[in-house]
Amino acid sequence: MHNQGKSLAALGRTKQRRAVIPYSFVLAALAVTLIAACYPPASALAVTIELKDAAPDRIERQRLIARGVPLAGTPEVDALDARLAKLELKRGTPVMLRIFKEESQLELWMLKGDRYIKFANYPICHWSGSLGPKLAEGDKQSPEGFYTITKRQLHYSGRWRHSLNIGFPNAFDRSLLRTGSYILIHGGCSSVGCYAMTNPVITEVFGLVRAALWAGQDHVPVHVFPFRMTEIKLNQHKQAEWLGFWRNLKAGYDSFERTKRPPRIGVCKGSYQISDVGPGEVGQSARPLDVCGETAQILQAEQVLQSIVNHPSRWRTLSDAEKKLLALLTTPPEEILHLRKEAKALASSYVTVGKKGRGARRRPLVTVNCNLRRTSCRRFLALKRRRIVKTYAKKRQKELRRRLRATKRR
Repeated sequence: MHNQGKSLAALGRTKQRRAVIPYSFVLAALAVTLIAACYPPASALAVTIELKDAAPDRIERQRLIARGVPLAGTPEVDALDARLAKLELKRGTPVMLRIFKEESQLELWMLKGDRYIKFANYPICHWSGSLGPKLAEGDKQSPEGFYTITKRQLHYSGRWRHSLNIGFPNAFDRSLLRTGSYILIHGGCSSVGCYAMTNPVITEVFGLVRAALWAGQDHVPVHVFPFRMTEIKLNQHKQAEWLGFWRNLKAGYDSFERTKRPPRIGVCKGSYQISDVGPGEVGQSARPLDVCGETAQILQAEQVLQSIVNHPSRWRTLSDAEKKLLALLTTPPEEILHLRKEAKALASSYVTVGKKGRGARRRPLVTVNCNLRRTSCRRFLALKRRRIVKTYAKKRQKELRRRLRATKRR
């Protein structure tokens, strides 16, 4: 016992360096193994939803917020009334929101006369997934499309005390059998499908939306785009699988840019139907999506269609009425099923960490899996390895100090 106490005391005098350094190398090896486990064959390289496309800038914003650094471009939220007065606006004025994923920006527009003017441009701290629409519950993808917020969609409790439910899935999403729920614009800087704005920003946005609704605005329009819908941007993404959908969204973008009034939006045959709103109709545009007869039929039988899509074996025993309903879908049920399975597979993938047997642990693959051909992916994993080593080294030092104190008490 005396020799053991002397040995532990020596470790204490050298700040446990000899004990920590070998353990750090072990952890580094573990991290390398973890990276290797996430590196599939070239033919099966997967990009996680959290790390696709613009993820490096989102990660950097998370680092800044963690250090208490305000995001660049954040308005002076403490001077809200002064900023409103400067533009001759006031709380309770009708508002609309526009979101641009690639630019990570949220615009808030307010009605002045018969047109909307831009009141503020806020940086989005974090959104999840890649460019493109949300397809299925659990795919950790932030949606795109035209949505509306009502009084019932103002959230005052839960993890995010002040948040706005944008209303996904809307009639368009439901007509394509897309699933999901509680897609929010909220505070903080983390997201699994929502748009995280930081707490000071959401306080201002939530307050202005709530004031407008309580002052008489029926619905607040929320237009969510993958990027600013110019022809130049669309040409940059001309190989994307969602190009047709984005051109459909561009019609709504162009209408607002042209008139500075939210357009009238309907849903028919799997696409948005856009029409301009005149000066005298400006207050009538912010309402739930109108649907044509065929889309209305699909929505009425949505539960039946969901059942058919989720159980392909039923396709062999469809009734005539169900066949007519499926014929209305612009996307074949088989393709819808395939897309939803892919989305859920990414969300539920795991990797085994540690030794085989009882010591093995399963961790969500979505937190570390990315395309290793990308510099941003390799940089992210290197950062993660350093954090793992640092975290476990601290735990090891804490354990050694505990043992030292226990020895001294003896």
